[in-house]
Amino acid sequence: MSIHPLFTRLFVLVAFTVAAITVQAQATLTVQGEVEKPLTLQAAELAAMPHVDVTAKDHDEKKHRFSGVPLVDVLRQAGVTLGGKLRGPNLGKYVLLTAADGYQVVFALPELDPEFTDRQILLVDKMDGKPLPTDAGPFRIVVPDEKKHARWIRQVTAIRVNKAN
Repeated sequence: MSIHPLFTRLFVLVAFTVAAITVQAQATLTVQGEVEKPLTLQAAELAAMPHVDVTAKDHDEKKHRFSGVPLVDVLRQAGVTLGGKLRGPNLGKYVLLTAADGYQVVFALPELDPEFTDRQILLVDKMDGKPLPTDAGPFRIVVPDEKKHARWIRQVTAIRVNKAN
């Protein structure tokens, strides 16, 4: 007895969908380094945090609606030096974000702190109302006002706060 090719295709599609949902559900993000409270956040925990929506052009030059948590809110949850304490030697602290493939980008803490800037850098988990595609998610940094997307890091797995030597 042979299986009809349509059933085979349907089975493969269902299997990939279940795998993508499983990866999304098991996704974690660590926050470590110069923090009071190191964190390991699950996708569901990030999804439960208050989100902000922005519309911005992605690498494909098309506008998309991104939904995520301001990166500064994640840092606050970890007890990172911000606000009135962000002065003197603390101004030398920076955030190093790492992707699943090892790609890394850096932001100085004042770039993220609302007492220093009106800029909003988001840790997004949705694009156009849906979870991020597997090649971009489950977590991604979006910087709506940057001209180049080099720091729009995909598949973020770790956030590390460091201090300059």
